[in-house]
Amino acid sequence: MRIDFYQLTRDPPYRVLPAIAQNIMKLQEKLHVVSSADSLGLLSKALWTYRDDSFLAHSILGVEDDEEEQDNALQPILLSSQIDHSNEAQMLAICDGIWREEAKKFARTFFLFEPDKTDEARSLWRTLSAKDDTELHYWKQEGRKWIEGPSKAS
Repeated sequence: MRIDFYQLTRDPPYRVLPAIAQNIMKLQEKLHVVSSADSLGLLSKALWTYRDDSFLAHSILGVEDDEEEQDNALQPILLSSQIDHSNEAQMLAICDGIWREEAKKFARTFFLFEPDKTDEARSLWRTLSAKDDTELHYWKQEGRKWIEGPSKAS
């Protein structure tokens, strides 16, 4: 299992998530996104409007299309306030800085946290680094670039 810690110092999660999602879509993988319920609309809007020339198709779990119920298994990106495996994703993005143990069931997790969650993220890093089957990577923002910091490979 690989976990990428993203320390957000310049941009909020809704600005970072679309770039991650776009890269996952290029790999032809599915993504499950989990965050607090009140931020799902903002994340959804960011995915629709990420680029002028394209959008990142997705659905919010529990929000049905006006005409018919969504088949979550077909969704390349599924957003929800709890971890759900109905779109069969192997990639998970946690956008609210709150770790969920179910994340360990995914091949790769992107853990986005803002400055007010730094202490919790450090504690989580220490806990997960003790696991032999876990590969940890740390990314921080420097200006408009992402710089990889110290990592822990399994």
